[in-house]
Amino acid sequence: MPILSAGFGSDITVNVIASVIASAILLGAGFLWGKYKERQRYGRKLEEYDFYPYIIDRDNFPEFSLKDFRLGMHYFLRNFDPMAARQLIFIGEQNNVRAQLEPAEQKVYARLLTRYDGKRIADDTQEYLENYARIVRLLGKSFPNLGIEILLHDLSNPSRSLVALENNVTGRNLHDGTTNLVIDLKKRLLTHEEKLNYELNIGARRFKCTTIPITRPEYGVVGAVCINVDANYLTEEVLSASDKVATFFQTFCRTEVQLDENILSRDEYAKALKGKRHFKDNRFD
Repeated sequence: MPILSAGFGSDITVNVIASVIASAILLGAGFLWGKYKERQRYGRKLEEYDFYPYIIDRDNFPEFSLKDFRLGMHYFLRNFDPMAARQLIFIGEQNNVRAQLEPAEQKVYARLLTRYDGKRIADDTQEYLENYARIVRLLGKSFPNLGIEILLHDLSNPSRSLVALENNVTGRNLHDGTTNLVIDLKKRLLTHEEKLNYELNIGARRFKCTTIPITRPEYGVVGAVCINVDANYLTEEVLSASDKVATFFQTFCRTEVQLDENILSRDEYAKALKGKRHFKDNRFD
């Protein structure tokens, strides 16, 4: 009887293991089939093709390739791939490709735009960046007249990229363009280098700057938030007199309303109730 029981138990174990394996195989097959159908519907990423329109130059930085762009343009007119084709169009618009194509090729490009609803790509990006524009506006209005400029570039149209601007210290206007920002950001993404806290010296002007790229899986770099601090204003104007320093910090700390809200951790809240004044006040540690 024990032998029979052992055999019966082993049969159950084998059946359970077989069921688990079969379920895993079916689950894996279903996942792969779903990914295949998704690719058939939405297409592949542009970088999966041999004609991705950026080449690496001798300094190991990306450079726009008109030759590969042309190959991609003709390919996507013959072979439908909505994701990769729209990425190609986006990169073309970033690099002002219309001005680089011959008249006959411009007609081909126009057909590509029509087939893949190219105008909608810029509209999609503007819609996507609207919340970033709101963030720029509200942050700028929170710190006015301090020599701290904050702005937003929409890189779907580099020739008119500046779409939000608060606390203007550089003299630029809305819808001014940007020159090499797209390529520069692509270089930095390639080298995993953030564009933070860099110095710019333009004639007698000096700035501390930060540029934060905005990326989308569909198109790559689509925009950038930039913060420019007028260093000369702070060091030469604000620090020139104690009353100007006081005015600066009064403006910096000015608020519109007062709220009854706790933003501290439990420990910091308890210390604040005991009299802790600021984050470097160590009396209650």
